Amino acid sequence: MKDQTLSLRASHNLTSISYQLLNPNDEACNGNLKADHLTLLPERIALYGDIYWRSALITAIKNALSDRSPQTCIVADDSIFLALLVSSLSPSSKVIAMFPGLRDKGATYLQAVAKANNFSMDQIQVIGKRAASLSTDDLEHKKINLLVGEPFYCGSEGMLPWQNLRFWNARTLFHSMLSEDALIMPCKGVLKLCAMSLPDLWKSRRSLKDVEGFDHLVVNETLGACGDLPGEQQGPCLPYYVWQCGYTKKLSKVYSVMDFNFSEPIHSCFGKTKIEFADAGTCHGFAVWIDWVLDEKNSIVISTGPDTRYWKQGVQLLSKPVEVNPADDPAALVEASFDPASGDITFSSSFS
Repeated sequence: MKDQTLSLRASHNLTSISYQLLNPNDEACNGNLKADHLTLLPERIALYGDIYWRSALITAIKNALSDRSPQTCIVADDSIFLALLVSSLSPSSKVIAMFPGLRDKGATYLQAVAKANNFSMDQIQVIGKRAASLSTDDLEHKKINLLVGEPFYCGSEGMLPWQNLRFWNARTLFHSMLSEDALIMPCKGVLKLCAMSLPDLWKSRRSLKDVEGFDHLVVNETLGACGDLPGEQQGPCLPYYVWQCGYTKKLSKVYSVMDFNFSEPIHSCFGKTKIEFADAGTCHGFAVWIDWVLDEKNSIVISTGPDTRYWKQGVQLLSKPVEVNPADDPAALVEASFDPASGDITFSSSFS
């Protein structure tokens, strides 16, 4: 496209702005969003441009496809990137994209990408339904050789990190359809945690007391108040971009609490860890997230922790902040349990 003149046009509606890069042969912009337009959060758009993230997935998929014959691959989530990646790296494989959230929009977008890049959509089939609805007829009675996911589910970006363990549930639903040597990516998730000083967030989430004679108990429950709760009551774990929470400070190193092994069907999990504090300060709670291990060698890991700005973390605030100083040798014991029926993780902590 060297020496060509291009035109960048923008159009907007009440809620968004879209851009089109046009060459002189393109039709004029009509001011409306195109049918193949996908609306994504800024963080996800930034993630797709992250070279480390892209390289990690490309390397993991290349390794998974090496020394393997043409196969049936299931993209269990809404990952456009993985559907295109697998189909481009293994043209002889059949790629079935579940797209439970994107559905027809995802299919339309894939077709637009295929047309723009002059490749065939023949090997990609968009199912557009949830994992529980997949049948052997959809697979043409073949076994699944490769099951992949980022995992990313459209519409769940604002939820707690472990909501993406929906991938583990999908793997369980596909259990009878997996081949004996089926490769699953990611192969496991690791629940990570670190102690944090979060004064601004804690103040904003503290419970309301009696104001002008009114009892704000219902307000506290509705808004999910976490601080200054009565008795031993503990507030809910809430999703936040930690980097957006005002002043923050890590008070400990990062600890692993429990593993989720995707080579096995989904099951309840329990883990605990003793946290030793590395810095002095006021501990207001814990930041919690999942690291996705893409390969069995544990060599390719994508972390969704607070060091990157693409993902929300879970934040478990304490009812009462605790002053800690490494000189006093303080420690905290954190326990976590995963319920596969609800997909929730509950936490408890105690200080010594």
